[in-house]
Amino acid sequence: MEKQGIDLPGIGNARELGGYRIKDKVIRRGVLLRTGKLDQAASEALQLLQDKYRLQTIVDFRMSTEKTGQSDPEIPGAEYVHLPVFEIEDMMDGADPGLVAFYMEHATDRMALFELSYEQKLVDEKLYVRFLLGDRGKHAVKEFFRLLMELEKERAILWHCADGKDRTGCAAMLILFALGADRELVLRDYLLTNEYNAPILEAIRAKVAPMRMPEDKLKLLLFMSGGVFPEYMDHAIDALCEHYGSVQGYLEEEIGLGKYELEKLKEAFLVTDDHDQ
Repeated sequence: MEKQGIDLPGIGNARELGGYRIKDKVIRRGVLLRTGKLDQAASEALQLLQDKYRLQTIVDFRMSTEKTGQSDPEIPGAEYVHLPVFEIEDMMDGADPGLVAFYMEHATDRMALFELSYEQKLVDEKLYVRFLLGDRGKHAVKEFFRLLMELEKERAILWHCADGKDRTGCAAMLILFALGADRELVLRDYLLTNEYNAPILEAIRAKVAPMRMPEDKLKLLLFMSGGVFPEYMDHAIDALCEHYGSVQGYLEEEIGLGKYELEKLKEAFLVTDDHDQ
């Protein structure tokens, strides 16, 4: 497993971008933190985020309905910012009002949402494309990068969604490309979720094995339960390249990151040696 994990008890898929090598530089450690939802965080984890990481900003990419009963805990010194990449109404644009009502009523019932998503084909390999090209998503990304630009030296930013893999993964992908990473590194970071969530995914496979679930349905179940598949991220990167020429083209045209802003990000988050951090 990549040495990206950070020990935050009660927080799933907790890791960082620090330590990745990009050409002759290394991403600064302890600064760019990506995780799953925080509502089950142990007090020890919250103390670490406050004291060790000196957390400045928490960015929550979840839908408003996902926060119900699962709000992020307060961390002294850290600003909480809710930037939903999409809401239920975006996902179900044009769908029958009854389906929308059902989805909202069962927003925290994963199996109910899985069955509905499979029957109505609401989730597919172009999901991230809708995240990044939708108006709400572009606004969220723009605000996220503004917060990155405003991050104080020696402080950290943490971003998350529910499982820390899809919306969180898209944000990580954009940061890595902004810092000059290649596609191989981006996909390697994305696919680490399968290693961090391996016990969950193995338990699901064992549970449904006797059901002889169709392969496409099993794949969707694994995806909606914490797994990832490379084609989801590949579709997103390809779409940005098709629409904007490159991921950097998307960042410049939609997010407002020109050469000056990209250099500032590199100055803030890249160091010459992992030991100089």
